[in-house]
Amino acid sequence: MLSRRALGPLLVAIFVFFAGRSTVSFADEGATAIDFASQIAPILQQHCVRCHSDDNAKGGLSLATFADLETQSLIDVADPDASRLIELVTPLAGQQAEMPKDGTALAAEEVGLLRRWIAEGANWPAEVVVREKSKADASWWSLQPLAVVQPPDRDEPNPIDRFVFARLAANGLQPAEPADRPALVRRLAFDVTGLPPSPDEMRDFVQDVDPLAYDRLVDRLLDSKAYGERMARHWLDIAHYADTHGFERDQRRDHAWHYRDYVIRSFNENKPYNQFLREQIAGDVIAPDNPDSVIATGFLAAGPWDFVGQVETRSAMLRRAARSLDLDDMVTQVMSATIGMTVNCARCHDHKLDPISQSEYYELTAVFAGLKRGDRVVSESSREHYETEKTRLQSAIADATTRFGQLRGEPIDLADLVGGGNGFSSGERGLGIDVRSGRPQERRLGDLDDIRPGKFVPVAWPAIDGVFVPLAGETRISSAGHVATGLPANGGKAWDAIRNGAVNNQFTTRLGPIDYASPGHSMIGLHANAGITFDLRAIREMAKTDLPITFSTVVGYGGELKAPSAEFRILVDGDLRAEGKIGREDASAVEFEIGTESRFLTLISTDGGNGYGHDQISFGDPWLTVQRPENETAESLAMAETLRNELRQLQADLSALAPPPVFYGTTAEKPEPVHILVRGNPETPGDPVNPGTLRLAGDAVTFGDSAMPESDRRLALADWITAPNNPLTARVIVNRLWQWHFGRGIVPTPSDFGYGGQPPSHPDLLDWLAAELIRENWNLKSIHRLICTSQTYQMTSRVAAPLRATQIDSDNRLLWRMNSRRLEAEAIRDAVLAVTGNLSREMGGPGYRDFEYEEAYAPIYRYKTADTPDLWRRSVYRFVVRTTPQPFLATLDCPDPANLTPTRNVTTTALQSLAMFNNDFMLKQSQHFANRLMKESDHLEDRIDLAFRLAFSRPASPEEIEACQTLVDRQGLMHLCRVLLNANEFVNVD
Repeated sequence: MLSRRALGPLLVAIFVFFAGRSTVSFADEGATAIDFASQIAPILQQHCVRCHSDDNAKGGLSLATFADLETQSLIDVADPDASRLIELVTPLAGQQAEMPKDGTALAAEEVGLLRRWIAEGANWPAEVVVREKSKADASWWSLQPLAVVQPPDRDEPNPIDRFVFARLAANGLQPAEPADRPALVRRLAFDVTGLPPSPDEMRDFVQDVDPLAYDRLVDRLLDSKAYGERMARHWLDIAHYADTHGFERDQRRDHAWHYRDYVIRSFNENKPYNQFLREQIAGDVIAPDNPDSVIATGFLAAGPWDFVGQVETRSAMLRRAARSLDLDDMVTQVMSATIGMTVNCARCHDHKLDPISQSEYYELTAVFAGLKRGDRVVSESSREHYETEKTRLQSAIADATTRFGQLRGEPIDLADLVGGGNGFSSGERGLGIDVRSGRPQERRLGDLDDIRPGKFVPVAWPAIDGVFVPLAGETRISSAGHVATGLPANGGKAWDAIRNGAVNNQFTTRLGPIDYASPGHSMIGLHANAGITFDLRAIREMAKTDLPITFSTVVGYGGELKAPSAEFRILVDGDLRAEGKIGREDASAVEFEIGTESRFLTLISTDGGNGYGHDQISFGDPWLTVQRPENETAESLAMAETLRNELRQLQADLSALAPPPVFYGTTAEKPEPVHILVRGNPETPGDPVNPGTLRLAGDAVTFGDSAMPESDRRLALADWITAPNNPLTARVIVNRLWQWHFGRGIVPTPSDFGYGGQPPSHPDLLDWLAAELIRENWNLKSIHRLICTSQTYQMTSRVAAPLRATQIDSDNRLLWRMNSRRLEAEAIRDAVLAVTGNLSREMGGPGYRDFEYEEAYAPIYRYKTADTPDLWRRSVYRFVVRTTPQPFLATLDCPDPANLTPTRNVTTTALQSLAMFNNDFMLKQSQHFANRLMKESDHLEDRIDLAFRLAFSRPASPEEIEACQTLVDRQGLMHLCRVLLNANEFVNVD
C-alpha cells in the first residue's frame, strides 16, 4: 500500500481541465499503457470533482495532485482490487457504489480503466493538476474564429436587412412599416447625439424630398461634436468612471476629467477602435510623448479605490486585501470591457462556467502588478522642463531679492520662508510643513494621525528651526532646547500642515478689514494645534545684516466660530512676547523689536480647550523688518529701481510658467511578485505566476517571466486583445454598438459572452458585423452608419396588429419592429435643458459641481439646485461622486459608478413621476421653458405649437391645442410646460 494515513469517509475527487477534451477514451485490456491525461483524468473530472477539490473539499478531502491521492491511502499498486478507490466506485450486488454520492455512477469500463491504471503503477505526471471541468470549453461559440459568412441573397441593399429579414421570413414574420419622419429623426438624434432635434432641423428634414436626405442627416449627426459626448457616456458606464475614490474616504479626484475628455475626443476623431483600446491599456508605453495616448491610461484607474485600505491603515493585512481588490478591479474592467469575459469569477477558484483557470486570472493580475493609482504628469519631458525652469527663476529671484533687501531694508516675509523661499517673495503659496515629520507638504491634508504632542521635529528648510504639536504646560520649541511654559490645555490633535497661506478648509482669510490672501499680502496658517520656530541667526545671515529687527504681524482667527475660541502665543527664545484668545471677529496687531542676540522666534496655535475642529490661527503679513540704511545715495536709489524692475520681470516669468498638466491615472513601478491566492485570500499565497492571459483557444499565452518590465506586460496584453485573430474583441464592440441603437444587443449580455450570458439572436449577423469592422480598419462610425441606414433601424415601434408576431416572438428578439425605449437619466436632463434653451454646449475641462463641498474625514457633498448657467452643461461633464449619488438622476436610474454598467436598469416607480413633476430643477426649468415660449412667440396658439415641436419634435394637433389653451387659462403657461416635460412622449423614444 502507498498509505501513510487512515482513509477518510469520503473519496476526494480529482479533476483536470483540458481545452477541447470532453469525452473519455477507453482502451482494451491488451492495449498500450494507460495515458492518465486522456483516459483517467476525464473519468475523475466527470464524476467526482463537483464535491472534492481545493475550493470545495467535502469531508475535508482534496486530491488535486498525486500527493493528495497518496496521502489519503486510496490506492494499492500491488493489489488494485484491494484499493480503497476501486472499492468506493464499484457497486456491490444489488447496491449502488458508495461514490459518487450524487450523479451518474461509473460504468464498468471506467472502473476497469481505473483498475488497469493502478496495476500499471498509478502513473500521474507531475505537471498535471486536476481541475473541475467548466460548463463551457474551447468549443464555446464566442471563442470560435469569426465565421466567414455572406449576407443572404435578398433584394435589400443593406446587408443588415438581408440577415434580419431572412430570419423573420424563416419564422413567418414580416418587418414593420418604416417610422414616420418626425419619429425617425427624433430617434436618430437621441441615439447619435443624446439630444433632441431642433424644430428647424426637423422641418428641414421633413421637407427635404431628396432620397439621400436621410443618409446626409446620419452623416451630419455622426460628424457633430455631440456624437462623442453621447458615445463617451456609454463607454464611461463600462469603465465605471467617477470623479471621487469611493469607499469610506470618498475623496475628490480633481484631475480625473482628463480621461473623460480623452474618450470624447477619441469618438469624435473616429479613432480606430483597436488603437482606442491599445492606448487605454498601454498608451504611455506606445507613445509616451503623446499627451492623449498617456491620458488614455486613465481607463485603468477609472474605478473606485480604497484610500483607507491603501494608505491610511496601519494593518499590513488590510493593505494586502485592499491591494488585491484594486488589482481585481483593473483586471475585471479591462477584460469585461474589451472581450466580454467574466474573468473575476476565477479569483477564488477555476471558473465554473467558462474555460478560465485560477492561474490564468493571476497571470492577468501580474500584468497590472506594477501599477498604482494617483495623479501623474502627462509628459515627463514637460515636467523636467518645468522643474528646471522653476528652479532657475526661483534662484534668480532669491538672489535679486536678497540684494534688494540689503540695499533697501525690505521686510523678510516669514510666510515666504514656510513656502520654501528666502523671505523675499520666492516661496510657493500653499506649500506647507507637516508637523509630524518636518517635511514639505503640497497635498491638502485633513485630520492627522500618528500625532506625538510635545515632540520637536527639525526642519531642513533654510531659516526654519523646527515644528511641533504643543503639550499643555511645557513643550520644547527649539533645537537649542528652549521650552515654552504655561501653555493652555488642548486636545492634542492636529489638522493639515503649517501653510504659506490658508490651511485646508479654512473658513476665511480675512483678518479684520484685510484679506491676507489678496495680492501684496501674505499669511501663515496654523490649524490648532501647531507650532513653528524660525532661526533668526540664519535669517540675519541671509539678509546680511546685524542691525536690529522688528517683528510685526496681524493675528486673526480663520475658523467659523464667532466667539473667542483659539489661542495664540509668540515667543522669542522661549520668552513670551504676545498672547491672546480670539474668535472670527477678532484681529490682533502685534509688533515688537528683537534684539541682535536673540536666536529663535516661535509662533504657536492651540485650540482653547474646546476641541480643534474650527480653530484656525492666521498670522497676516508676518514680517521681520531690518532698519533701513541711513546713508542712501542717488546711486543706491537707482540700483534699487533696477533691482525692482528685475524682480518684477522674474516674478512675471515665474507666474507665467504653467506647471505641466496632471491627470488621474496609474503610476508604474517595479511589479510586485504575484502568487495564486488560495481561495482568493491574500493571506494564503500559493504558487508564483508569470504575466500572461487567457488560454481560450487552448494555446498557452505567457508573456514573459517575473523579470518582464511592467510596460512590456501591458503592451503584450494590449496586442493580444486587439489581435485580428482574437474573435471576442470585435464581436463585443459591434454588439455594444447594436445595443446602443436598439436598446438590446444581439447578445443581450454585452459584457458576458461566456456560459453565464445569453446566446446571440443573430449569430451570423454578429460575425459579419465584427468582420466588417476589421475590414474597415476598426472604424466605428462605419458600423454606426451601417446600422442607422438599415431598414431594420428605421422600422416603426408602433404596429397596428402585433398579436401574431408577439405570439411567435414576444420579446422582439428577431426584430420585427423597433424597440421603444425610455431615455436614460442624463439624456432626460440634457433634453430638458435643450428644450428650455438653457443647455450650455461648452466642452471639456473640469466637471461642473452641482453640490457644496465640505472637507471632513469623509467629505460631505450637499447637492443644490442647478439653476445657474455654469451648471447647465451636458450631464457627461458632471462631477460624479461615488458614495453620494445625485438624487434627481439616481431616481431616474442613473447607475452606481462603483459598479461596471454594461446595460442600464430601467425601472418605473412613483418616485420618478414625483421627481419629474416636483423636483426644484424641473420646476425652475419649466419656468425657463415658459419664458422661452413667450420670448419666441406672441400668440398662445403659436406658443403651444412651438412647445410641442420643442418637446416632442412634432406639431400639436388641433385637439391638443384646444386642451392646452384651457390648461393655460386655468394654470398658466409654466404649468403647461411642466406637464409636457412630464409626458411619456418626452421621456421615451419610439
